[in-house]
Amino acid sequence: MKRTLTGPLRWAGERLAGIGAGTRFFLRLCGQGVLSVRRPRLVIDQIHFIGNYSLSIILVSGLLIGFVLGLQGYNTLRRYGSEEALGLLVTLSLVRELGPVVTALLFAGRAGTSLTAEVGLMKAGEQIDAMEMMAVDPVERVLAPRFLAAVICMPLLAALFSSMGVLGGYLVGVESIGVDPGAFWSQMQDGVDWVDDVGNGVVKSVVFGFTVAFVALFVGYQADATPEGVARATTTTVVVASLAVLGLDFILTALMFS
Repeated sequence: MKRTLTGPLRWAGERLAGIGAGTRFFLRLCGQGVLSVRRPRLVIDQIHFIGNYSLSIILVSGLLIGFVLGLQGYNTLRRYGSEEALGLLVTLSLVRELGPVVTALLFAGRAGTSLTAEVGLMKAGEQIDAMEMMAVDPVERVLAPRFLAAVICMPLLAALFSSMGVLGGYLVGVESIGVDPGAFWSQMQDGVDWVDDVGNGVVKSVVFGFTVAFVALFVGYQADATPEGVARATTTTVVVASLAVLGLDFILTALMFS
C-alpha cells in the first residue's frame, strides 16, 4: 500500500521539490545563456525590449531620488557644518545602495513582470508545447536570450540611475540651495573609491540582475496555462524578486562593507 505524506511533511516535501526544480532550471538557464551568444540577434532584440523600455522610469526615478537625497542630505549635514560633503553623501548613497537596489526593484516591477507575462502567455497559448513537439528547446530559444539580456541590462540601468541621482543632488544642492560647486565635486571625487564603492555597486547590480531574471522566467515557465495562472505568476514575480533583492542586499552589504 502506497503511503502519502500529509500535513507538515507534505509541505516540506513540496518545498524541497520546488527548490530542486528551481536549482536545475537555474543551472540549465545559465548554461544555455552562455551558449545564446551564438545567436546575438536574439539577445540584442531582448536588450532593446528589456533595457530601452525600462529606461524612462529608471531615469526619472533616479533624478527624483537625487532631488530627495540632496535636500535631506543638506538638512542633515548643515547641523554639523559639513554642507560641502553633500556630493560625497549623495554619491555614496547611490553607488553603494540606492542605485543597485532601487533599480532592481523597478526592474522587477517593469521588466520582470513583462518577462513572466510573456512566457506565461506563450505557455497558455501552447507555443512552448509546440516548440517541444518540433524538437526546439524552449529554454535555449526563448528563455536564455531573455536571461542574458536582463543580466546585461541591469548594471547599465543601475549606472544610469546613479548618474541621474548625482545630477539631481547637484541641481538641488548647488543650483537651488547654494552649496559651493567646487566643494560638491571635489568631496565626491576624493571620497568615492572605484573598487570599494563603485565596483561593489556593480557587483550588486549583476547579482540582482541574475536574481530578477531567474525569478521572472522560472515563475513564468511554471505558471498555470490559464489567464488566472498568468496573473498570479506576475504578482508572484514582483513579490519574490523584491524580497530576494532586499535579502541579498543585506548579505552582500555585510560581506562587502563589514
